Amino acid sequence: MSIERIDPELCNGCGICVNVCSCDVIRMSEEKKAVIKYPEECIVCLYCEEECPKHAIYVSPLKTFPLLTAWG
Repeated sequence: MSIERIDPELCNGCGICVNVCSCDVIRMSEEKKAVIKYPEECIVCLYCEEECPKHAIYVSPLKTFPLLTAWG
């Protein structure tokens, strides 16, 4: 997986997660809450989860990648 959820009840809209995400996965909604915009871009660095002061973010430590083969 990767980033799985941001609890809107816990999110205080501080924007720390948006600032620490190097892959631009998280954005702020019109309601000033963090939302997952591009989950497929998450590289599971865990910065957003670690830096969230309200513990509103859950990132799965497991990321699955599609099987790539050299033959078609």
